[in-house]
Amino acid sequence: MGRFVNPNNSAFQRALNSEIYVDKSGLLEFTNSIINTEQSMVCHSRPRRFGKSIAVNMLAAYYSRGASSEDMFADLEISKSSDFHKHLNKYDVICIDVQWFWMNVGASEKAVAFINEQVMEDMRSEYPDIDFPEGTNIARAMSIVNGATGHKFVVIIDEWDVLIRDELKKTAVQEEYINFLRGMFKGTEPTKYLAMAYLTGILPIKVEKTQSALNNFDEYTMLSAGPLSKYIGFTDAEVRELCEKYAVDYAAVRHWYDGYRMGGYEIYNPKAVVSVMLRKEFQSYWSQTCSYQIIEPLLDLGFEGLEFVVKELVQGRSVKVDLSCQNDVIDYSNKEDVLALLVHWGYLSYNSIERILSIPNEDVRLSFVYAMSNLSYGVDFA
Repeated sequence: MGRFVNPNNSAFQRALNSEIYVDKSGLLEFTNSIINTEQSMVCHSRPRRFGKSIAVNMLAAYYSRGASSEDMFADLEISKSSDFHKHLNKYDVICIDVQWFWMNVGASEKAVAFINEQVMEDMRSEYPDIDFPEGTNIARAMSIVNGATGHKFVVIIDEWDVLIRDELKKTAVQEEYINFLRGMFKGTEPTKYLAMAYLTGILPIKVEKTQSALNNFDEYTMLSAGPLSKYIGFTDAEVRELCEKYAVDYAAVRHWYDGYRMGGYEIYNPKAVVSVMLRKEFQSYWSQTCSYQIIEPLLDLGFEGLEFVVKELVQGRSVKVDLSCQNDVIDYSNKEDVLALLVHWGYLSYNSIERILSIPNEDVRLSFVYAMSNLSYGVDFA
């Protein structure tokens, strides 16, 4: 049992210990259905504070050989699945939080080397009888372990995109990171040692700079979440149950925190819902952590038609916009690029069937109001 290789289940236990835990273990039934198949590479992107890390910790607790998690999951939805025991704690798991590595090494230029160094330290400890030649990286180590033991790996990466979205001007950093990902996930050899890969972050993976590295991944995004829609946030049924339990006005919760509609579900912001249940105060819980200052530079780009669309949205109207080809958002060349990025960040909601864009709720609307008050949009939206 290591920190990054075959971790224990203590991180997920924190979620279960919390006053409010909404059971999202049904996600494991989905991942069990794709593990060891051609569809076993998944990128599940969603905004900040929408439960990404809890999902990562749950996956690690369930699959890791370094944990004994049957009792932990016994009362959760996944325990009812016929495949519950088939995959429970059966895999070598590598769990990486790229944000943590980056912050702790102090420089993005050192991030990939630090990830390799720390994970390889765990690999050598986990497999003391295996000789890993000096300079062995994670990808080669997984291949060596698989050849020696037959073990397959589940690789879980949280904040996969942080070195892409936050270091746009550092081309060398991005190229090194993309090569790191390519080494683990592309080609024939990874199909031998990988049972599954699960990446999560804010951005989708199909951007030009990562296309050749990760185009074998299936994407589930805020533009098209498919079968993973109900695992992005809290569903209407889950929120109704919480409102009843904590005696909070359901209609007010809908007004403030609902508004993401995907896959036939109404999805609520989980961070905000938990906060209002515990504090009984309606305010902008989510936008406190996702600053409106993210919006300002995007709105100020001045693309044709952007100001009109934003004004319509802030005044409570929906706008029909085709974002079907706007999943590759890093560089911005038109208003659709900006609007798609705001969808991925959670500031806008998009109905991909009707191609309707809207501001999801009051919490987010206030972020636009604050941002636009600093710009020359010329209308009082408050």
